[in-house]
Amino acid sequence: MFLGIDIGTSGVKAVVLDEAGAVAGQGTAPLTVQRPQPRWSEQDPEAWWHATTAAVLTIDPTVRRLIRGVGLAGQMHGATLLGADDRPLRPAILWNDGRSDRECLELETSIPSLREITGNIAMPGFTAPKLLWVRKNEPDVFKQVRTVLLPKDYVRLRMTGGKASDLSDASGTLWVDVAARRWSDTVLAATDLDERAVPRLFEGTEQTGTLRPDVAEQWGIPAVPVAAGGGDNAAGAAGVGVVRPGNALLSLGTSGVIFVATDQFRPNPARAVHAFCHCLPQLWHQMSVHLSAASCIDWAARLTGASGAAELFARAETAGPGNRGEIFLPYLSGERTPHNDARVRGAFLGLDNDTDPATLSQAVLEGVAFALADGLDALRDAGTSIDRLSVIGGGARSGYWGRIIAAAFEVPLVYLQGGEVGPALGAARLAQLAVEGGAPVDICVAPPIARQIDPEPLLIERLAPRRAAFRDAYPRITPKKEL
Repeated sequence: MFLGIDIGTSGVKAVVLDEAGAVAGQGTAPLTVQRPQPRWSEQDPEAWWHATTAAVLTIDPTVRRLIRGVGLAGQMHGATLLGADDRPLRPAILWNDGRSDRECLELETSIPSLREITGNIAMPGFTAPKLLWVRKNEPDVFKQVRTVLLPKDYVRLRMTGGKASDLSDASGTLWVDVAARRWSDTVLAATDLDERAVPRLFEGTEQTGTLRPDVAEQWGIPAVPVAAGGGDNAAGAAGVGVVRPGNALLSLGTSGVIFVATDQFRPNPARAVHAFCHCLPQLWHQMSVHLSAASCIDWAARLTGASGAAELFARAETAGPGNRGEIFLPYLSGERTPHNDARVRGAFLGLDNDTDPATLSQAVLEGVAFALADGLDALRDAGTSIDRLSVIGGGARSGYWGRIIAAAFEVPLVYLQGGEVGPALGAARLAQLAVEGGAPVDICVAPPIARQIDPEPLLIERLAPRRAAFRDAYPRITPKKEL
């Protein structure tokens, strides 16, 4: 048995796979996000640790005793600042935090080669500009910083006592020379740090230590090896077999991501496309990232009084696609691809006296689909060809939403058995590779296809004018940047 743990934004998920790749047990525990000021997004690192333990202990004890390795996945970019005693100095600043836009400009100005080194445009969600913000606004905290860890790597520290990260997750800090697969001294120095402040880098399939005896005893697991693992999207890709160049997936989690595996470093920062290392050796990937995807569904359900996502999807289906004039701009936390705009916020447009919860729900589904389609266009502008997308994440549960997305993308969507398990599945497979070795393409295989949703020509035609209206609306809601 192999355990995969995913430190998400809304919760921690733990999944156990047997050697045949079947799910033998799983558990979850919730997390909450704190937003003490506009554009801020934070979490208490201790909450990750408590939720991780709770999720693991949900799994049957007889299954836990058979675990031979653990892999980690997690939300990317979060700045977890530790002092000399390895305790957090402040709440972690998360991936969807938008406070450091000025610091992004400072980085781009001070390092003309930044995009060449990192393959990415500086964005407030990344880790490096967050450290500049802390240096400027919380100097007493910055002076105490001895180590900066990503969320899953703080959990690793609590599990093993060691400081390590994998290259896919570390790529999202903006401190990595992505082509060379190592830390960049140049970018670290620009944030008044050096390699002493960051963990050792590993490929996702490598071992980074073993469970501490006290943790193993608490969890009812042997003191097994812990794999480096991956950032949530890279681990999710490993879980559904997106491990060959050209393989692609759509992740419908809190955020929405289109992920394409590549055999070389292929940046396109001009369109805010991410170019990172994969969690597997000798592979990279491109991503378009939309900050609010399934989170918009949960938000709209609360807004309209729906009992949950399932009721919202059902309401939307009664309204039907392309029938009304409501437009939803899903920028609840700002946006990355293709706009790189931390200040923009969501909006409903075209409301009238006949607007009701059903038509609002339909507008939300369409708005997220259109925003994701903008990201797909940015990938295509980078020369990437995508002929189908594997779908993972909680949003994969709705076939009706899949019809809308397939029509907006004009690309078939493939739904895989167990795809909703997400990054924890890939983390468990990385643990298996770390313990047993072998070729990633033999271990990280695609699950059986549950269904495929092909683009419907009539639906494409009905949504086309609405997508054009969506794209025209973005400039109308964009605040002036005051940097």
